[in-house]
Amino acid sequence: MPNEGSYEAALRRSDQIQEDLEVHPQSYNMLTGDRPTGRLHLGHYFGTIRERVRLQDMGVRTNIIVADYQVITDRDSTEHIQDNVFNMVMDYLACGIDPQRTMIFTHSAVPAANQLMLPFLSLVTEAEMERNPTVKAEQEASGHALTGLLLTYPVHQACDILFCKGNVVPVGRDQLPHIEVTNKIARRFNERYGKVFPSVAGLLTSTPLLPGLDGRKMSKSYGNAISLCMSADETARLIKKSKTDSERNITFDPEARPGVAALLTTAGICTGRDPKEIADEIGMGGSGQLKKYVTQAVNDYFAPIRERRHAFEQDLDYVRDVLRDGNARANAIADQTLDEVREAMGMVY
Repeated sequence: MPNEGSYEAALRRSDQIQEDLEVHPQSYNMLTGDRPTGRLHLGHYFGTIRERVRLQDMGVRTNIIVADYQVITDRDSTEHIQDNVFNMVMDYLACGIDPQRTMIFTHSAVPAANQLMLPFLSLVTEAEMERNPTVKAEQEASGHALTGLLLTYPVHQACDILFCKGNVVPVGRDQLPHIEVTNKIARRFNERYGKVFPSVAGLLTSTPLLPGLDGRKMSKSYGNAISLCMSADETARLIKKSKTDSERNITFDPEARPGVAALLTTAGICTGRDPKEIADEIGMGGSGQLKKYVTQAVNDYFAPIRERRHAFEQDLDYVRDVLRDGNARANAIADQTLDEVREAMGMVY
C-alpha cells in the first residue's frame, strides 16, 4: 500500500482534476478496463462503469480495454473467454457506454500496444515489481507459483495506459501503486530517450464499496453478486436467498449485522437514500420486508439497462462490429505510439 503521504497527495491531485474536468474535459484522456473472467455485477456498475459514462458524457476522451490477456495471469484456461468478452461489451453498451465516443478494444487484438512491454520492462527492477501489492495479493489468491506474466502485470497495465497517452485512470485507493509504476515508467522513458509519454493521475472514486449480499466482498465466486445480465426474477430469487439474521428489527450495523447492512447499502445506492433511513422505515417489518424493498430498488434502477441489454443480445453482429471498430482504432493509435517510441530510441531503420 502507498504510505499515507502519497495517498494524501494522490487525493489532492484527484480533487484538482475533478474540478478541472468541469471546465476542460477535452484535456483528459481516460483509460480503464476489466478482465473478462465472468459477468459484470452491481459492484462493477456502481464502482466504475457509472463513472466511465459520466466522464464520457462530459467530453473526456474515454478508452475501455477488455483485458483478455490478463485473464491468464492467474488462470489456466480461456475456455469461456469469447462469451465473457461479448457479454462484457453488451453490459458496457447497455449501461450507456457509447462506442462513437468511447473506444472499446481487447488486449490480444492490439499487438503494437503489447510490444511496448519490451522497452518498458527495461525501465523497472524486479524488486519494484515484486513489491506491488496487487502482484502479491493475486499470487496468494491463486495459489500458483509466481508466473512471469503475473510479475509483470503492473508493466502490462502501464502499456495499456500509455499506448493511448492516457493521463487519467479511475481507481480505488488499493490501485494507486499501479499508477505509481506507470508514472515511473513514463518518467524514466522520457528522461532516457526524450519526451513521448504524459504523466498519469488516478481519479479516486468517492463511491463506497458495495458489499455482496452476505456482507463479504462482492464476487461471483461467492454467489453473493447480482449480475447486470440477471432478469428481475433471478434478482428476486438471489435476494430472497441472502442470509440476514434472527433479529426482527432492522438496523444498519455493518459490524454486527453484515448481511442486513449489505442489503440496506444496496437499496441505498440504488435509491439515493441513506441506508439508516431505510432501516428506520422498515423497522419491525423484518428481513422479509427488507428483501422486498431491496428487490424493488434494484429492479427499478436496472430495468432500463436490462431492456437495452436484451436488445443487444438479439444483435450480436452489432456487438462484434463495436469490438472490430474499437480494435481498429486502438491499432492505429498503438502503431503511431510505437513509431514515436522507435524514433525516440533511434530504432528506425
